[in-house]
Amino acid sequence: MNFQLKFKVNDKLYLKDPEKSEIGKSIIKNAIELIFDMGFEHFTFKKLAVKINSTEATIYRYFSSKYKLLTYILNWYWSYLEFISELKTSEIKKPLEKLEKILEIITHHNNSCDEVDDYDISKLHSIVISESSKSYLVKEVDEISKEMIFNPLESLCKCISNIIIQAKPDFPYPLSMASTLLETAHDQHFFSEHLPNLTDNHQNAEHTNYVLGYLKHITFNLIK
Repeated sequence: MNFQLKFKVNDKLYLKDPEKSEIGKSIIKNAIELIFDMGFEHFTFKKLAVKINSTEATIYRYFSSKYKLLTYILNWYWSYLEFISELKTSEIKKPLEKLEKILEIITHHNNSCDEVDDYDISKLHSIVISESSKSYLVKEVDEISKEMIFNPLESLCKCISNIIIQAKPDFPYPLSMASTLLETAHDQHFFSEHLPNLTDNHQNAEHTNYVLGYLKHITFNLIK
């Protein structure tokens, strides 16, 4: 079952809400395609304008910089992942089974959360793996954080941490564990695919299965 979603993304990231027009939605959809194809470093508004058969000026009416466009895309993804996590764990009674489902979701195991018509979630996931740290590993992060730009990521980690607490109420680091699982899912997938000597995935294949297995090992050895 596929469905369409709309999330409220922090309005400090855009000048004009892209969800309220077809050209705005096209900007987001095609930005995902281009960033996936060429990487954020090589992505420009000029290239995006060519792809959507429009002008750079049109894109600048929506976003003041490619950094804000990337962060908008990431925030949409974090909100989406939290929605999927709540949806797919709502009928699960046992906390450890909920936690296992969360690990499947954050690793996209068996395309466990690729069920939306809005954007290409598999490509968006690849962008998150390779580019998401560029949103907050910046010198101005403290000032950016004051504008609550990272609220969707923080909310997702809070959602995961609540399940950790359900599974092990006396666990002292639920938020740290939640953010570690999320970042490890991305880092280890990237390493497995591109820098395999930094991992134990000696076959350099089945990256998602490898990462899920690793996350299960560290999670259920700490929380059980």
